Amino acid sequence: MGHESNGVSNRDTPSFNFYSDRCASHMLRKKLPFLHSLLSPVSRHVGHLAGHQYDVIVVGGGHAGTEAAAAAARVGAETLLITQKIHTIGALSCNPSLGGVGKGQLVKEVDALDGLCGRAGDWAGIHFSILNRRKGPAVWGPRAQLDRQRYRDFIQSELLSTPRLTVLEGSVEELLVTEPNPEEPGHHRVTGIRLANGSHAISARSVVLTTGTFLSGSLFVGQTTSPGGRIGDAPSSPGLSHTLRERLGLRTGRLRTGTPPRIVKDSVDLSLAKLHLPDSHPTPFSFLNTHTHCKPEEQLPCYLTFTTPGVERVVRESLQLNCHIQQDTKGPRYCPSIESRVLRFPGRSHQVWLEPEGVTSDLLYPQGLSMTMPPDIQLRLIREIPPMRRAEIHTPGYGVQYDFVCPTQLSPALQVKSTQGLFLAGQINGTTGYEEAAAQGLWAGANAARWALSMPTVTLSRTESYIGVLIDDLVSRGVTEPYRMFTSRAEFRTSLRPDNADLRLTPKGFEEVGCVSSVRYQESLRVRNSLQDALTALQALFLSTSSWKKKLPSVPISETKSTLLTGLDLLQYNDVTFEMLASAFPESLSSYMEFAQRLKIEAVYKPHCDLNKKEIERIQREENMSLPQDIDYFSLPVSLSDEVREILDRVRPSTLGAATRLEGITPAAVVNLLNYVRVTEKKKETPQYFDGERVREDAA
Repeated sequence: MGHESNGVSNRDTPSFNFYSDRCASHMLRKKLPFLHSLLSPVSRHVGHLAGHQYDVIVVGGGHAGTEAAAAAARVGAETLLITQKIHTIGALSCNPSLGGVGKGQLVKEVDALDGLCGRAGDWAGIHFSILNRRKGPAVWGPRAQLDRQRYRDFIQSELLSTPRLTVLEGSVEELLVTEPNPEEPGHHRVTGIRLANGSHAISARSVVLTTGTFLSGSLFVGQTTSPGGRIGDAPSSPGLSHTLRERLGLRTGRLRTGTPPRIVKDSVDLSLAKLHLPDSHPTPFSFLNTHTHCKPEEQLPCYLTFTTPGVERVVRESLQLNCHIQQDTKGPRYCPSIESRVLRFPGRSHQVWLEPEGVTSDLLYPQGLSMTMPPDIQLRLIREIPPMRRAEIHTPGYGVQYDFVCPTQLSPALQVKSTQGLFLAGQINGTTGYEEAAAQGLWAGANAARWALSMPTVTLSRTESYIGVLIDDLVSRGVTEPYRMFTSRAEFRTSLRPDNADLRLTPKGFEEVGCVSSVRYQESLRVRNSLQDALTALQALFLSTSSWKKKLPSVPISETKSTLLTGLDLLQYNDVTFEMLASAFPESLSSYMEFAQRLKIEAVYKPHCDLNKKEIERIQREENMSLPQDIDYFSLPVSLSDEVREILDRVRPSTLGAATRLEGITPAAVVNLLNYVRVTEKKKETPQYFDGERVREDAA
């Protein structure tokens, strides 16, 4: 796509396009030090876009949308990102943090695939910590408190500098739908979108919906309800929900979430809360960063306090004034409102974390106090907590209810099975959290670009990534409540560690997907080769236990057995570090000091990973056995119960591996399906003959 001139040379600053359907000019000063230029305003009537054919249109500018748009553009697609308000792109709608147990693994994997959120977290982080340190490194949870403004500025600047990416301010009224390509599975085909407040239609070969909580969203405070997906913002157009349900026939549901009130920092007595300091040496999310933007000594602390019996009393006295909590719409189990926690666990004291919202912000985020009661009751409640006896509320908490699409209707590429060219990512698929949204957005955006460019879509196995676990859980099992990632969801978490996400995914992202830059790919190869060389050097250090005892006298090495041990064996000892070995054998190991921690982790988990290899290979074989999407399970000549046939027909798993994880699928059914797949594949491979002559594959 040819960009109009914006008066700034591409040699000085990257080209970009910002358009508005209100015909207004938009100016955005890049606030990062390396992007100081005040960019000239660009204005074009949205009608000028109507005749342009985009490869990919992404609807929504949240965490899923920004990752989807950037990934699609990196793959090579001419991409249009449509968002209701340009200045809210990259906004942290709820908590000002990134990562955590399970979630931090997703951030590392998104970064390994050249996504945005990891680098944005490193730039905007103001309090870094590794959660779960008392357990093994495989389940450590990288996490950071963020400066809201810094995070938003970084994301917007990244999108501005992404080639082939255009941003449009507007609201989508409906999808353009036509007859499907008969050579591809599906009942419909998406050809673009139509904007609200007019008849403007914009064409695209594929569309990614990342509507978040805005799809038919409703806000709740006390007994008041209003349309919206976030306070101060309107919901998506009702026509979009209508298209999904009525035109495309997709099954949808309703979920809810909420956010706590924002507290004026100066009105809180933080001396009555427990001080929680960050890590003294911040650990970056991104594999490309060696340090964070925030210096260690400039990090801000968090504070811990607890609810009191007075909090429970206020909740119970105000239930009749809280219509949100009275409804049976499912909310997030692992991030419940204070009302839900009090009702579910009466008589208990609950944690409340007081978290800073930014370096210069005068607000605190009270994590654990999501609530939807009337504002005056919210003030009564927070003042029942000792540090907040005199607290003032800047913005009240509120609840949100929104539509989602049952994700079993999606393929592992996050494409709607019945609709060619339509991809979904984020909360529209029933998930909760920035990290889950970002991971889906990147994968949906990359696949939407590949679809548009006539390349095959790609999948991630649950054996190779947390993103694969996330997507497989969604498309195979569906959701009954907002889905959150945990390390316990991954069967092979000792292999899917935060430290090795680059080794697992960056080569695939470059070689198979096309969403990773050459610079990142070359760096991952350097790291991989260096680690392999270091492991080889460790294994070459082959000494008796008595010799090791002389080399490392402070390490409790048993000499009762006259066995030979390698350096890699020694590194598996709790008391042995790579630095100690490098000091003992500087000529062999000193050149690998930058990988000291990674080598220690590799050594510790090597036995576990070796044991997992056979099981991983079995699952991968099953996942390579495709199940046709047009198969008629009710007439399939296989011994299957009616219940199993109904489940398979409703979910339509893409592979045998996905079928094995469906609730209600028996081991016997899996065996019969396996036999059917093998027989079918064997028939395809066997040449067919007629009257002694081989039938040509291209014969009519």
